[in-house]
Amino acid sequence: MPFKPRRVCNCGNRVWAGELCPCQIKRKAENDRRRPNASDRGYDSRWSKARRTFLDKHPDCAMCGKPAVVVDHKTPHRGDRTKFWDKGNWQPLCTHHHNSTKQSLERSK
Repeated sequence: MPFKPRRVCNCGNRVWAGELCPCQIKRKAENDRRRPNASDRGYDSRWSKARRTFLDKHPDCAMCGKPAVVVDHKTPHRGDRTKFWDKGNWQPLCTHHHNSTKQSLERSK
């Protein structure tokens, strides 16, 4: 049965492909503690209503055409309220493309 080989983390540990190294788990936990909660970042009841309205008008994923469930900000708003509410900066995405393809694109910039 084929399997992917282990990879070497930046810290030097060897971990199986698809798994996180203990240093990565620790770093993620630290970042999560510092990150403001969703409502502090603007994702409140007003956003929920705007999101529903947008998805009613744009029901298909912009990348694959499957049903969209996420309203994504094309350009990350990074707390900028003007960018956050700019509907020209919104796009409908399915969960797969929001959580994988879009995240990879943002990390590579």
